[in-house]
Amino acid sequence: MSADGTPQTPFELGADDHAKLDAVREALLDPSPRRIGRLDQWGLADEYEVYAEIARYSEVSLAMEDGTVLDASLSVPKNLAPGQVCPTVVLPAPLISVGHRAYLGMISRWARGGYVVLAYSQRGLAKSTGEIHVAGPQDVADATEVINWLIQQDGVDADRIGFFGASYGAGTSLLAAAQDPRIKAVAGASAWTDLFASLYENGTRHLKAFEALVALFGEDRCSEEFRGIIQKIRANTIDDEVRKFAEARSPKNYLNAYNDAVTPILMTTTWHETIFSVPAVIDFHSRLTGPKALLVQVGDHGNAELPGLFGLSAKPTDMAYRWMDHHLGGSAGDGAAPRFDVRSEYMFNPLSDVRHPSWADYALPKKRLHLADAASGKSDGQLVEGTAAAGWTRSVKATGAGTDIVVAPQLIQTGLAERLGLPHVYKTADIDRGLAAVFSTTPLEKAMRVRGDLELRVTVNPQQADATIVAYLLDHNPVTGRAYIVTHAPYTFTAEQAGQATTATFPLQPADYVLAKGHQLQLVIDTHDPLFTAPNTTTAVYTLDITSPEGTESYLDVPLHPVN
Repeated sequence: MSADGTPQTPFELGADDHAKLDAVREALLDPSPRRIGRLDQWGLADEYEVYAEIARYSEVSLAMEDGTVLDASLSVPKNLAPGQVCPTVVLPAPLISVGHRAYLGMISRWARGGYVVLAYSQRGLAKSTGEIHVAGPQDVADATEVINWLIQQDGVDADRIGFFGASYGAGTSLLAAAQDPRIKAVAGASAWTDLFASLYENGTRHLKAFEALVALFGEDRCSEEFRGIIQKIRANTIDDEVRKFAEARSPKNYLNAYNDAVTPILMTTTWHETIFSVPAVIDFHSRLTGPKALLVQVGDHGNAELPGLFGLSAKPTDMAYRWMDHHLGGSAGDGAAPRFDVRSEYMFNPLSDVRHPSWADYALPKKRLHLADAASGKSDGQLVEGTAAAGWTRSVKATGAGTDIVVAPQLIQTGLAERLGLPHVYKTADIDRGLAAVFSTTPLEKAMRVRGDLELRVTVNPQQADATIVAYLLDHNPVTGRAYIVTHAPYTFTAEQAGQATTATFPLQPADYVLAKGHQLQLVIDTHDPLFTAPNTTTAVYTLDITSPEGTESYLDVPLHPVN
């Protein structure tokens, strides 16, 4: 945190958040009227006065077999009868400087539901010793040791243990459940399922997000193996070592273990997630055969669950309480049974609530829009139904800088503004058409919904190795000139593809978006976005020819249907 109390990374908490957590922690450790009274300024005094009557909080150090010490906290219900045991929830910490204290706001709710709660910071994070392994085999082994210690404590029911985690903690929770059958239920907010797809989307690094995460980790605390991976990602070296590193840390590779054990799994993600692969989460969810639920919300990584971590109401944490109650027998939720389905919000309305029994039922059928040359008297290309359009070429220059059309002007914060109903405004009329190709539909005759999976096919002749294109689909109002982002995806061509026409077919992130009557869908194909590549002022300017050869005509498949 900077000297003025503002976060130095998009993942860090502000000064008031830190002050609140410190005050909550002090009241938990010393539930005196003076300590609890300090919480009045946040309206929390009554909550923690009740907690002090029903549970006891302590901070503990958990020694692992190799000598690593994990910083943790334990909450146990008071006044248990001899031999009485309770459902237990374990909370591996997210990647944040306060470690397991990020969950302090949830502990009172879990306690009122009759749970034993153990929260811990994974090795190398916060006050835990050891090196950071990024939810690797050592971290999974630590989770098993944590359970071994936990089941020796009074009040813990060894047959009713669940794991809840946010972000980094979600990944560890899922991976631990694949290895330890004592974990009877998992809930992961802002989860990942395929680490490789998250690092390299269509062969393109998520460089800005990766560097922000590394800054939060602190390279000096990382294991030698992870430091080597960091350098390879920076050098854009995709080799077997990087793939094996990611595979070991990808829940998708343990799908059979979840299905064989019928592990109940709840996951949440966001439409404009900039850290982890959303299509991979959806695919993983679809392939689970046990009890499962998926929530997709407006915003970016971690936006939706943050109020819930502070003890407020939020869909991810409210669903997690119900999930654990149903599978472990507690009463932290509102008494409603969990839904085993796909639940979502549409952009940019976090108050919306759409539910379907599965992703297959949720996603609308795709409609093919062909990329075509400009109409007579127009400069931009077209998105049209009907016959495929071949024979046109649009040339754009790659300068290492790109245009003002970007996925997220600010990591995390842009998504947070979306949750407040304030999405970033783009002015596509200002795009330099020499730097990006633009294709638009005619104004829509009625309100239309985009809901489900999208795919783009386009042929590109890049004049340089490792050339990248970034496709953005926008909702454009031709009257005001204002546009909002619907979805996006990058694609990077290999060195072997330089100088030759290559047809790329790749998914855009799924979306749930309502376009007003009179608006247009607008596809922008650019060559640079700071989310994926750093500005490059040393490489010579080169050209990319975007074409539509006969037989492999360019198209956009989009689930576009009238709003009911």
